[in-house]
Amino acid sequence: MMDIRVKICGLKTPQDIVAAAEAGAAYVGFNFFPKSPRSVLIEEAATLAGNAPFGLCKVSLTVNADNETLDAITGRVPLDMLQLHGQETPERVAEVKARYGLPVMKVLGVSNVEDIQRIETFETVADQIMVDAKAPRDAVLPGGNGVTFDWGLLARKKYWRTPWMLAGGLTPENVAEAIRVTGARQVDVASGAERAPGVKDPARIKAFCETACVPRR
Repeated sequence: MMDIRVKICGLKTPQDIVAAAEAGAAYVGFNFFPKSPRSVLIEEAATLAGNAPFGLCKVSLTVNADNETLDAITGRVPLDMLQLHGQETPERVAEVKARYGLPVMKVLGVSNVEDIQRIETFETVADQIMVDAKAPRDAVLPGGNGVTFDWGLLARKKYWRTPWMLAGGLTPENVAEAIRVTGARQVDVASGAERAPGVKDPARIKAFCETACVPRR
C-alpha cells in the first residue's frame, strides 16, 4: 500500500479548509498570484490559515515574489512552507530559505526530457520539488491551467534526493493513473477539484483524495 500525500491548492473559504481536512489532505495551498481566480488577499489567508486544523501543512504560492511581498505574507500568515512558482533561480531559492527560515517547494514546469534534467539543479537548495505541466505559451497563469504533461517522462527518472510532488491537470478521474505511471508519492490539485474557476467542490476534493490514496500493489 502506498502512502500518498495530497495537496489541495487555491483554497479561498473556511468551507474549503474543512473539506480538505475532512478528505484527508496533508497540505493546503493559498494562492497569492493576483491574476489567478484562486488568489486571496493576505488578510484573508491569515484568517484561513489561522483557523486551519492542526496538522495541515499550510503553503503559500507566489510567482517571482520580491522580498517586500514575501515579508508581508510571512509576517501575517502562519505558514509552514513557501511554494515558488515563477522563474526563481537556485540562488533565489536558497536566499528565500535563509531569509524566512521556512521550507521551500520549487515548482518546475515540464514538457520534455531537458525539463526533467533541470530538476537536478534545484535538488540541493529546495526542500521539495513540484513537477508541474509547463504552461502554454499564451497562458496567463504559470499553473492551475488544467493541463497535463507526458507522465512517461517521469517513468524512468532517477530518484531525486529531494521529495517531489506531481501536479498539472490532475483530477479525480486521472490521478490514479498518474500515480501508477510516475510512482509519485505526493500529488497536487487545483482546478481539478473545482466546479468553476476558483470555486472548490467539496465532493471533488473528497473524490480526489479517496482515489489518490486507494491501496495499490
